[in-house]
Amino acid sequence: MKVPVGTLVFDEQNGETIADLATPGQRVLVAQGGRGGRGNQNFAKPWHQAPREHEDGHPGEERHLRLELRLLADVGLVGFPNAGKSTLISVISAARPKIANYPFTTLEPNLGVVNADGGGGSEGREVGRTYVVADLPGLIEGAHEGAGLGIRFLRHVERTRLLVHLIDTSDASDADPIHSFEVISGELRAFSESLAEKPMIIVATKLDATTDRTRLEALRTFCNERGLKFHAISAATGEGVRELVRSIADALDKIPKAAPEPVAESQRAPHENAADSSAARHGNL
Repeated sequence: MKVPVGTLVFDEQNGETIADLATPGQRVLVAQGGRGGRGNQNFAKPWHQAPREHEDGHPGEERHLRLELRLLADVGLVGFPNAGKSTLISVISAARPKIANYPFTTLEPNLGVVNADGGGGSEGREVGRTYVVADLPGLIEGAHEGAGLGIRFLRHVERTRLLVHLIDTSDASDADPIHSFEVISGELRAFSESLAEKPMIIVATKLDATTDRTRLEALRTFCNERGLKFHAISAATGEGVRELVRSIADALDKIPKAAPEPVAESQRAPHENAADSSAARHGNL
């Protein structure tokens, strides 16, 4: 059975992770197939040409599995609804997410490939550094308890190497950007401690609609004091976007790609023994 790259296979009964299919072409045996018995043709002899004998086969292994897809992306865009995530990914990549001026416009993750160095790959030009960005649906306070869209999409962020946290500092928003940062950071930590430890870039958005920059500068100071990389952009006008794209590429250059965890032999062929090895090599999922 073919599954998308990024699929995790769990044992439904005990929750054990059987396989992490994070590499194209990766194969895993999750249940040992049975052996067929011999039919009556195997008992045919010149003196007994219509035998009625047969041997029963041996049943295969039966397991209840749960498959979970986690997107493979280098960068995850997180933030409150309407922070500008979908607009940004539509500007820096060929992705075309739905964009509207109301919360929870994005109901499923969007992926886009970003070319950080601007090459087109034609006429002898190099394509340059590229990376995959995932636009995750907006989080709200209490998401880890099921509020809003809950945490149903946060598992996709777990595979990313870098988080880009978008915060609306425009005149249209009356939220305190520092409080917004702390709320989203708290939701990430509540879901997984490893998420909270991921490298992060903070981005103030909608610069074109920001006349009073008091809150923007307060957020900049907050980030500088904590050693967090900070950018201010307007995806609508393009201001600061190219610098952000290159800064993300520079940050990714310093973060090694995590290799998928190897699957143990016991997980590749459960209950397989030496006598069954030939059957295992030819088994199907």
